[in-house]
Amino acid sequence: MGVQRKLSLQKAQQLFCDFEIETLTPTKDGVMDTTYLSKYYVLKYYEREIGEKISHDTKLLERLSQARLNTPRHLAQNQGWHLYTRLQGETPKNTQLYHIQSLARFMAKMHQETSQYHCSTLFLEQYQLKKTLSSLKKEFFYYYKKFQTLQNIKEQNDGFIHGDIFCDNTLFEGEKIAVFDFIDGACGAFSFDIAVALVAFNPHKRHSFTQLFLNTYNQKAPKKIQKKELLAQIKIAAKLYALLRIQKHKTTTKAQQLANLW
Repeated sequence: MGVQRKLSLQKAQQLFCDFEIETLTPTKDGVMDTTYLSKYYVLKYYEREIGEKISHDTKLLERLSQARLNTPRHLAQNQGWHLYTRLQGETPKNTQLYHIQSLARFMAKMHQETSQYHCSTLFLEQYQLKKTLSSLKKEFFYYYKKFQTLQNIKEQNDGFIHGDIFCDNTLFEGEKIAVFDFIDGACGAFSFDIAVALVAFNPHKRHSFTQLFLNTYNQKAPKKIQKKELLAQIKIAAKLYALLRIQKHKTTTKAQQLANLW
């Protein structure tokens, strides 16, 4: 999240006059899309081509909300701006056991709801990995060789996955978890979806965290995940997000944070 274009409180109130927007605060982190926060709402302007994704995302969020999953709802749109409900809670700073259990329960229920979804694109296909790797070949040849196997992965299609449940896409109120930013999700392997989340929530590779997640998730999941499969997917997830960090920042500094999972 972040701000690339200015929006005044008066303009926001004019855009969404049916909603009581009393304050407006620009977010400070991220550069992908412009995001402002109000007391009860999130106002977002997508600074990239999302095409039909917004329609799919709106329907998905409505379905997840009806299933009593703590996700935002898309309320309105006007002149390219989108209004969502604002979720309550705080982003976790230090992962505790209850974070892992809450995350596992959420993802099991979410995957139950999305197991019948059909997507025109698989998750990894969106990143055009062959082209992405090629663009880094000259300047970051070491990492090009290290990540080259990503372009040969054959994706499973278990249903719709979020694919980016990092800590900053979650909020916690005690043991209650909220998850947002589904816009870049697509269909893929549920084990990969879990792997991405564990890369974020278990950066020190604690065996107890991984096992607790699996034990909790597999109680309600539409498809039981084996530890061997998950560990293989964690390596893929870590490589993918390290690659994307290098592509975005044109430096390996942020990618190094994932080095212990490669």
